[in-house]
Amino acid sequence: MEQLNWLGARQAAQGIRDGLFSATDLVNACLAQIAAREPEVQAWAYLDPAHALAQAQRADEWRAAGKPLGPLHGVPVGIKDIIDTGDMPTEDGTPLHSGRSPWHDAKVVELLRGAGAIIMGKTVTTELATYSPGKTRNPHNPAHTPGGSSSGSAAAVAAGMVPLALGTQTNGSLIRPAAYCGVFGFKPSRGLISRRGILRQSESLDQPGGFARSVEDLALLGEVLAAYDAEESDMQPRGSVPMSRVCGEDAPMPPTLALVKTPLWQQADAEVHGGLAELAEHLGEHVGEFVLPDSAAQALDWHKTVMEADIAANYAADYERGADRMSASLREQIERGRRITAVDYLVARSRIPIVTEGLDEIFDRYDAILTPAVAGAAPAGLESTGSPMFCTLWSFCGMPAISLPLLQAGNGLPLGVQLVGRVGDDARLLRTARWLVETVA
Repeated sequence: MEQLNWLGARQAAQGIRDGLFSATDLVNACLAQIAAREPEVQAWAYLDPAHALAQAQRADEWRAAGKPLGPLHGVPVGIKDIIDTGDMPTEDGTPLHSGRSPWHDAKVVELLRGAGAIIMGKTVTTELATYSPGKTRNPHNPAHTPGGSSSGSAAAVAAGMVPLALGTQTNGSLIRPAAYCGVFGFKPSRGLISRRGILRQSESLDQPGGFARSVEDLALLGEVLAAYDAEESDMQPRGSVPMSRVCGEDAPMPPTLALVKTPLWQQADAEVHGGLAELAEHLGEHVGEFVLPDSAAQALDWHKTVMEADIAANYAADYERGADRMSASLREQIERGRRITAVDYLVARSRIPIVTEGLDEIFDRYDAILTPAVAGAAPAGLESTGSPMFCTLWSFCGMPAISLPLLQAGNGLPLGVQLVGRVGDDARLLRTARWLVETVA
């Protein structure tokens, strides 16, 4: 019972269904781990143990009554503190929103509750999900950053506090903390998961996703969250996405991966270069190097233009009433965004489908892109969350991406690698990721 907190989400849900332990047992184990690690890791912005246990008790009563159980029945989940929860504060990592308590759940939280999950609490985010760090530290070495902006969620999963946690990504806010903290992180295709009830930073770039300790658990989480929401403009009516089934199947043929170094390759450190070279050598004929088309070269600049203009618009009210309580980095982003012309913004947004189409030819030859997740292991110090540069292109295009904890730096810190798939091919990307993990294990 003392080790229940280290169970994966699927194992935990199955154990509760089979009566091996209760949701209350599982939540108590997670709370004990939080009590042990939270003083050092500081992953939580809001946690009410009594409320978590009350949810667990209701879940156990539901099961005892013989009622149907959802796929995450009794499983604790951490929620990034920019995602609305109707029974907990959502303060967005800024004193400007201190005490904010929404009336309703975000759509993703609503779906989790419908699947039987226990909403454990709110995890730390950076300031308004941008670059100014929160209080969270890397669970592997508290002198190093956990990344951002979904820092608390990645750290909570890595530290064994919860088996699943939600995050978001506009630039590199899921993949980077997953890579730094040594967990699995999944950014789905844009438009697959509803953003309703989540802090809006950039309509063109924001995407919810999650963290887990296995690819299979990410598939289960993604399947629960990928439900059509008629109130989300980016979503289209579609049938359910069978992520768990496809992820668990063997591919018709062994996958092939395109090693894409990106124009930023020289900014990655020697351990990233060496680790990916060893991985490619191990995979042999399953990997081939692919050079990006010219249309991808300016994507980082276009992404910055779109993101900062959107931040300036979406955070305008906060800036007007409280610029003096914002970090210098956020003020500078907003002020740069205010200087962007409408023409430059519209041109940059128009490049999204062009760059995405230019990358599409990769998937006529390869199942997924293999590329760095980060430039190196988590940097020392807590003043920065590290660079998102190796995530920017894929975020700009809305492509699904997953960080896999396959490498280790010389200082013992985790070092994730990234797989990227074709837009809409999330289930196949997860299947390829599972194959890669099993192949290099």
